[in-house]
Amino acid sequence: MTVNAFRTAGHHLLNRFLSNLVAAAILVIPANAFGGASDKSLVLGMTIEPTGLDPTIAAPVAIGQVTWQNLFEGLVTIDQDGDIKPQLAKSWSISSDGLTYTFKLQRDVTFHDGEAFDSAVAKASLERARGADSVNPQKRFFASIAGIETPDAETLVLKLREPAGSLLYWLAWPSSVIVGTRSAESDKTTPVGTGPFRFVRWVKGDKVELAANPDYWNKEVSVGLQKVTFRFISDPQAQAAALKSGDVDAFPEFAAPELVGSFKDDPNLTTVIGNTELKVVAGMNNARKPFDDKRVRQALMMAVDRKTLIDGAWSGFGTPIGSHYTPNDRGFVDLTGIHPYDPEKAKALLAEAGYPDGFTFMMKAPQMAYASRSAEIMQAMFAEIGVTMTIETTEFPAKWVQEVFKNADYDITIVAHAEPTDIDIYGRDSYYFNYKNPMLNDLIRKAEHTADPATRDALYGEAQKILAEDVPALYLFVMPKLGVWKKKLEGLWANEPIPSNVLTNVHWKE
Repeated sequence: MTVNAFRTAGHHLLNRFLSNLVAAAILVIPANAFGGASDKSLVLGMTIEPTGLDPTIAAPVAIGQVTWQNLFEGLVTIDQDGDIKPQLAKSWSISSDGLTYTFKLQRDVTFHDGEAFDSAVAKASLERARGADSVNPQKRFFASIAGIETPDAETLVLKLREPAGSLLYWLAWPSSVIVGTRSAESDKTTPVGTGPFRFVRWVKGDKVELAANPDYWNKEVSVGLQKVTFRFISDPQAQAAALKSGDVDAFPEFAAPELVGSFKDDPNLTTVIGNTELKVVAGMNNARKPFDDKRVRQALMMAVDRKTLIDGAWSGFGTPIGSHYTPNDRGFVDLTGIHPYDPEKAKALLAEAGYPDGFTFMMKAPQMAYASRSAEIMQAMFAEIGVTMTIETTEFPAKWVQEVFKNADYDITIVAHAEPTDIDIYGRDSYYFNYKNPMLNDLIRKAEHTADPATRDALYGEAQKILAEDVPALYLFVMPKLGVWKKKLEGLWANEPIPSNVLTNVHWKE
């Protein structure tokens, strides 16, 4: 099928799909569907169920979307504007040479199991994250720490071997939360933190339940919910039906953009479109032929019409990108013009690289809607330049993480990278792209060793340009945050500076 034919057929199929889906979603609404305020409970929907509940030992963002700021807290946190704020550390100071960070800790903080929080516990948590046996998904965050000192129970001192300009920001991430010494080993299934909610139970394949923590240390926070249930619903049609029937109060990341318009006239629901850090990229195995040839990677990039892709895959919601940065990030450079859509030039590059008749390869695409839809559209686009791509639906996260992320056993894949300003992943030796560029690594190192924001932004700007030119991954678009929830619900974040479902200030309007 040609790209134009795909566009035409896609519009007809989408219209038919919408009609059927909306009809299926409009169910009989029970009389109490839009309550919730009386019992201060909330049912929040998520597309992906987490593989565990400890964000310090595994990478999938769904873990943090349940636990970060709800169950677990860090020395510092990130607010809904993306700014770093105090948390378990009430203040901090940094030495003039950038090598000593001194944190003054909160007093009278206890974990949900009664363990007291102090500098010794904070040190043990950070040592676990950075130690030789650490399985922390962001262990690199702690690589600059040479030693940790605890002069007293309320003081924690980090001694660095080299300046780390992003250290405070990294300490705010889910992977950096403070875990207890007594509960750390069992947090994967029965998490124990210091947050405003306690873990109640996890019914695998269905839900995770939390309850308000009556002993929460931060008395300045008035928690507006007593019970929270995270419901895991992967099917978009079922998500729409759950919202329409009132079985779910909110879907902060609604997975069916083609249905967003169907909620606009619903008097009980509101739709909120915000920003995220979700960069949809098609990563290539740069160590495997023919993707080890930059000309092939560039040709594939020029075969992709980003606007058509966004229209077909995500109903026009999304922002094209040309490198591994979002318009929300400091120092963002729009590089979509480096390799714009140009099928004829793409064919010429393939011929120059020794593939005048194209080639065949496989994409391992996770089952999520954005990935499978994007894969099908790209398949048609690649066919326009004589390249044949087969698609293997790959279960996410389990199978994808093992085969692609850990083993790098793939040709090309597609996934939304959720971590903010994570351009440094291209400099990691073991990362699944298998991309190596000493010049890029040098820029990233220099950026992290400077304390001046303007200098750091300029260095990351140069790094963005290298990636746009080299194309170790196909840079596609940034996904928006499509939220749908009951109009009486307040306090959910409209934007997503970090993947999360922070419930601290969520409440029902009287």
